[in-house]
Amino acid sequence: MEMIKVEDLAFEYIRRNEEGDVESINRAIDGVSLDVKKGDFIAIIGANGSGKSTLAKHINAILYPSEGTVWVNGMNTLKEENLWEIRRSAGMVFQNPDNQIIATVVEEDVGFGPENLGVPTDEIWERVEKSLKAVGMLEYRNQSPNKLSGGQKQRVAIAGIMAMKPECIVLDEPTAMLDPDGRKEVISTVRLLNQHEKITVLLITHHMDEVINADKVFVMEHGKIVMQGSPREIFSRIPEIKKYRLDVPQVTELAYELRNAGVDIPEGILSADELVQALENLGA
Repeated sequence: MEMIKVEDLAFEYIRRNEEGDVESINRAIDGVSLDVKKGDFIAIIGANGSGKSTLAKHINAILYPSEGTVWVNGMNTLKEENLWEIRRSAGMVFQNPDNQIIATVVEEDVGFGPENLGVPTDEIWERVEKSLKAVGMLEYRNQSPNKLSGGQKQRVAIAGIMAMKPECIVLDEPTAMLDPDGRKEVISTVRLLNQHEKITVLLITHHMDEVINADKVFVMEHGKIVMQGSPREIFSRIPEIKKYRLDVPQVTELAYELRNAGVDIPEGILSADELVQALENLGA
């Protein structure tokens, strides 16, 4: 069953002068269509200004289509009566965790969302405990978020979304402000939620190594989807992806250069283990 369906989506940012006259129109999304099944792990990548964050905001009904339609869990985002349920179905995690953490104690912050939903107190604390445990932050429940690292704060932000029991989490460049260790923490957490909790994940990122375990990757450029496929399919087309101002995982780049030098290894290698195995097979 589809969790998200986007059909011929277009979105325009309109700039007006002090008199209210239109000065410029920027078409940030231009004819995008995609389907996401429940339980999928989808990655959306693209250079700055490609439209990926604008697309993400449509899935949580922060923005509304100028043209086309977005359905979340079967609900049309243009219908006002669906707004509450859409935002319960699809939780949003942004770049800066400090913008999402509002309480002075971790467990209170995680419980804020379900409290606003009118969840009974006993159930709130059950959800808080389960969510913090799922992201590996239960031992920090009584700490101040200010004492946490960037990666830990982002995991608390994810727990806060989880406590609202969404079926889908949209992460808009959640590791952009984190160091390498923090990035690994967050991406590992997201993968576990997808695999064990069966939560649908849409990951918007510019770090190519974060998408290698996705079920499908969409590449955006100038508001359009210009490539789509499995990570292996996408990263087997290195000249094409570089045309869109994107890099590839370092090990994929190394394997590509080895192939160009005449080494008989497969295309689209995604990990160091795969490269080692491919090289060992040459000597078998």
